[in-house]
Amino acid sequence: MTELLFSYGTLQQDSVQMASFGRLLKGRADTLPGYRQTLIAIGDPEVVRTSGKAYHPIVAPGAATDSVPGTVFEITAEELAAADRYEVSDYRRVAATLASGVTAWVYVKA
Repeated sequence: MTELLFSYGTLQQDSVQMASFGRLLKGRADTLPGYRQTLIAIGDPEVVRTSGKAYHPIVAPGAATDSVPGTVFEITAEELAAADRYEVSDYRRVAATLASGVTAWVYVKA
């Protein structure tokens, strides 16, 4: 079964995809409406090593006029579980409707 995953941050990076999924993902540009993006400090050294970044983007509900650009990927259920393992406890996975009208999983502020 194919899952849709919307990424606005490090899951778009080739290095993170190879470490998490063992392959590069194919995706298309989309937008997450009604959310705003900020940065958080990442305390997990393995996640920092994989991404090369100590601060990662995170989204939270915002105004109706807010939106966050990113990429929607088609992944397997096993790859979605791998994405869950990669994301730190500051994030939780929710289903959201993107600007294109598709519903995808997205990691938002916990």
